[in-house]
Amino acid sequence: MRVMVIGATGTIGREVVDALLPRHEVIRASRQQDPAVNLADPGSIAALFASVGDADAVICCAASAPLVPLVGEDFVAKLRGKLLGQVELVRQAVQHLRDEGAIVLTSGRIPAATPGSAGGALVNAGLEAFVSAAAVEMPRGIRLNVVSPGWVRESLVRLGMDSSGGIPASSVARAYVEAVEGTAQGQTITVA
Repeated sequence: MRVMVIGATGTIGREVVDALLPRHEVIRASRQQDPAVNLADPGSIAALFASVGDADAVICCAASAPLVPLVGEDFVAKLRGKLLGQVELVRQAVQHLRDEGAIVLTSGRIPAATPGSAGGALVNAGLEAFVSAAAVEMPRGIRLNVVSPGWVRESLVRLGMDSSGGIPASSVARAYVEAVEGTAQGQTITVA
């Protein structure tokens, strides 16, 4: 399969690429490399598809919903990339995926009572509801799913936090690979 991984330079994205490479052709995309893509810019998504052509699958490991106060000026702006960017990615990807292709998005889980997490919770729940509803509209047998990881061990280490409860990025990566290679449709795949 020809699989595009968006966010390929991130902690999870690198592991997804490594997990796919033995069996699939992988096109790596991110804000930091060529081909470049920024989910907050629909034109950037269109340019990505124009430059790489058709694929069998698109995996999005990019975009985050940082912790921001509910009344902060950045609250709505911080939602755009991860929520609306991934929605726009789906809208454009269906035009460039081969029949029976797959799209896998990323939501996530934030521990309860985390200050500044309202935006992230909104984004994650919104993506999961979107995938469930939009899956029935996918043409030509294209499957749409979302992976919902908890805290990733390597990210916790990088942030100087207790990593004992974190999930290894390689375990999270397996969920993306299974979503591409499997038969799930309209599902939230939780990685605990």
